Amino acid sequence: SASGALDLVDHIEVRNLAETLETLAELGFATIGLDSEGPQSLENTIEAGSRVALVLGSEGKGLRQKTRETCAALARIDMPGEIKSLNVSNAAILALYIARSKIGRR
Repeated sequence: SASGALDLVDHIEVRNLAETLETLAELGFATIGLDSEGPQSLENTIEAGSRVALVLGSEGKGLRQKTRETCAALARIDMPGEIKSLNVSNAAILALYIARSKIGRR
C-alpha cells in the first residue's frame, strides 16, 4: 500500500472467503461482489447507511463461482463508453468511493 495507507482502512485477511462472507452476512453486512456483468449498478445496490463488504475478484478471471454464489448481490461499476471492466486496483478505489458516497461517514 502507498505510504502506509493500509493502516488507515479497516480490512481483514481470511483463509476461506465463502465462510467469511457468510459470517459477515450474519453480522449484518451486505456482501456485494463486483462483476462487470452485474445485474445492477453498485450505486443502486448499496443502501444508504448500510454496512457493506465489497468483494473483488482476480484480474482476468474475476470472482470464483462459489464466491459469486455466496455474495448477497452482484453489482457492476457503470462506465461511460466502451470500457466495461477495470483492473482490480482501479475497481477497488471506485467501489470504495461509491460506497463512501452512499453510506456516508461514520
